[in-house]
Amino acid sequence: MAFNPRFDPFNPDHIRDLPDVDFSNIDWNDPASIFGSLGAGPGTNLPIPKMISPAQVKKEARERSRQIFKDWELLNAILDRHEPTILKRWTKKSRSQRVKILLDAWPNMSATHRPDFLAFRSEAERQREAGTTFREAYMWPQINQEDLSKSKTLLFFLQARARYTPDVFAMADSNVARLGFMSKAIVPAFLNEHTMMFTNRKTPEKYGELVPWGDDEDAFEWLTSGKGMHPGNGLIVLEMQERIMRFLVDCCKGIMHDVSADVLTSDDFPIQPAVTLPRETVDGFASLSIMAAETPYRSPANMDLERLESLFDAQRFAIEDHIWALREDPDYFANTVQEAKEHRQEILKDANGHRHPLLKAGREGTFWQRVVGNVVASAHLQLEVWTALHAQVQELRVLQAKHGKDISIDKDLPEEYLDALLKFQHYLNKAAKGPKGELKHGLVASPPMRQFYVRAPPRDPSSPMIQIAQKPGVKMDKVQGELLWLLKMIWEDDHQLFFLGLTNVVDELERLIQSEPKARALISPYVADVISNLSVTSEGLRQLQMYQPWAQTFETSLVGKEEGIKKEFVETTKDWGLVMGAMDGPNQMNIVRLGQPEERKFYHPVERRRTKENVEAMRSAEQNLDAFWSAVDKNMRTRMGKGLEHTALWRFLSKSKILNRTPEWIEPEKQPKQTDVEGISKPLSELYFDLELRTERTVDRSQTAQPTPRTKTRGAPATPATASAVPQPDDKADKQPTFQLDIRALKVFRALFYVPSLNATPGEVPWTDFLHAMASTGFEPQKLYGSVWLFSPTKPDVERSIQFHEPHPSKKLPYKTARRFGRRLNRAYSWEGDMFVLRD
Repeated sequence: MAFNPRFDPFNPDHIRDLPDVDFSNIDWNDPASIFGSLGAGPGTNLPIPKMISPAQVKKEARERSRQIFKDWELLNAILDRHEPTILKRWTKKSRSQRVKILLDAWPNMSATHRPDFLAFRSEAERQREAGTTFREAYMWPQINQEDLSKSKTLLFFLQARARYTPDVFAMADSNVARLGFMSKAIVPAFLNEHTMMFTNRKTPEKYGELVPWGDDEDAFEWLTSGKGMHPGNGLIVLEMQERIMRFLVDCCKGIMHDVSADVLTSDDFPIQPAVTLPRETVDGFASLSIMAAETPYRSPANMDLERLESLFDAQRFAIEDHIWALREDPDYFANTVQEAKEHRQEILKDANGHRHPLLKAGREGTFWQRVVGNVVASAHLQLEVWTALHAQVQELRVLQAKHGKDISIDKDLPEEYLDALLKFQHYLNKAAKGPKGELKHGLVASPPMRQFYVRAPPRDPSSPMIQIAQKPGVKMDKVQGELLWLLKMIWEDDHQLFFLGLTNVVDELERLIQSEPKARALISPYVADVISNLSVTSEGLRQLQMYQPWAQTFETSLVGKEEGIKKEFVETTKDWGLVMGAMDGPNQMNIVRLGQPEERKFYHPVERRRTKENVEAMRSAEQNLDAFWSAVDKNMRTRMGKGLEHTALWRFLSKSKILNRTPEWIEPEKQPKQTDVEGISKPLSELYFDLELRTERTVDRSQTAQPTPRTKTRGAPATPATASAVPQPDDKADKQPTFQLDIRALKVFRALFYVPSLNATPGEVPWTDFLHAMASTGFEPQKLYGSVWLFSPTKPDVERSIQFHEPHPSKKLPYKTARRFGRRLNRAYSWEGDMFVLRD
């Protein structure tokens, strides 16, 4: 039973409001009888908490609070005088020397990262509830040898706890032990009708103060609003902090072993300047996974809506670029479809080694309908999802600014702002379901994971329902088993995922993939992309969780609002089904045949030297791709009518976006010296011409035979034109900058913006060189989860971020991928090859 802070188990009226509760035999003076009526007690799934009196709570709270502040003052004084020395000594020590100091300060410290996850996996639920043997692992999961023995983690921990008062960490410490509380491995003592206060309490006399509800009319509201805690939970937090502060002081004494503890804080040692510790990096740049790993050891961060808007904006543009590439690049389309095919569960053989019936000759149509249809539907749905989420973050920023004067930790959030936060949380949880489902169905069929699974023979070959079983006689090792356990937690068990927390599981999954080659080898590029998408959603949820103390109130605030939010979600998203069904209808199989990547239909040798044969192959592939998307667009117009106008897909496809197409072959002796072989253009979608849905009049398509002139703007795409006229050049267009680069960065951009010719194409681009090149032009790269990197502008004349996927498993960009990167940069920022020159 999830605890509702408004529920009072000692109030008979509250008990009677609960379904399936037999209150006829309850002894209202016996706490055990009351909790027993709620399903607690021996042989049940809810242990009875220890009852504790107000006097006992006050006594324990005062003793622990005094010790916490005493050690906090001592730690602060030690770092004031010895921080540079502690930093220097710790970084010079070997791992074994560090571990010895840690174990001297905390005997029997957990050995591995996230020991609470390990305990949860290894301990049966009944054993855990009867009395866990892993209490320390659940209460202090951040206290472990693997993390703290690293060069900087302990130093971050020391700085944060010394420089900020204990009240800053109270909510965060409670959340660190979330799994212990949720799994009932930690059962707080129970005291009714009291609230324990931590927020803004900066003295030992006030910190952890017990406030009876009868003495202060606001005490109950403090509890339900998250400004205070239940007394039992508060005592757990005090115990956690007391042990942490003592541990950190003992670590300092161990590092400064040659200085007597009596004089460690004396005036014989002058105050030293504070030390700024740089973050760990990946390839020299920031990493979201490293930031997440450092979070338990730093001061709590607050919600950063500006950064979240930038992240979601980049995600939205990445989806638009994906849809664009599917329509423009035959090779990208074919590879995307083939990759989707290789992750379909129909690909798995059954226990007898037989193929799925749909893969047999003459029956492939249904299979390809599922594959191609899913590629189109997935791209379209993601555009709707991320457009909606990005718009909501923008709205939250407006509301936050509007109500800025009224937002205080001493007040409830303004109702309008709270409603928007709850709505955003609901949409994020819904958005996470997409990648969860993709992981569930795609992982077991992925090429690296097929070795472990077989498919059960289908009862109905036409049914998409497929049963998967682990292959007999094939076992996973420890790392592989841990990887699969984490992935199953994401897609399989919402109950346990609620205990663990989606953000925690995603963080741990990324850590395992990055730290263990065996785990990384089991993640295909397709699965890595899905994890990346899920991680962006997870980051949104993390930002909400950071919004303390109000995040503590969200569950309670949903009471009375949840049904309205759900109805609004259904109404808002009702048109999304239209874009997902772009290929549905009587013409479905004809469209599918146009999109099947067979018989070199989409062979597009852009990386090869220009010859008549290669140019004709490219033109043929482009014509085949155009025929497919023309059929999809016609089907959407016919079936969906005006309903399509309300979708993000319509707004995207109906803009004047231009695809590059290969011109006819001209013999070399007849060619000019410099030929742009991509000089032919066509619209991204025929929806651009379809004004019947908007203006009820016909377009003169002859007006669009020429390519659209481009207005160069740095930082944002050109303003879209209406379909009734071709946009004209803007005399006031922004002057494009010239980037003066070193030779390493210049080589990258010459490859990205290489002009195809009769000569050979450039070679591969090392990923680290691409990172260096983007940093050289004013972008700050940050490694997200999976394969995604976020490039955020550092100059005011660039307004939007952009995402790129790191190549996997190779660390080099093939020419085709580099070419796509160049086109994306051109669409986003109007960059062209002649803008990059060698620095003098």
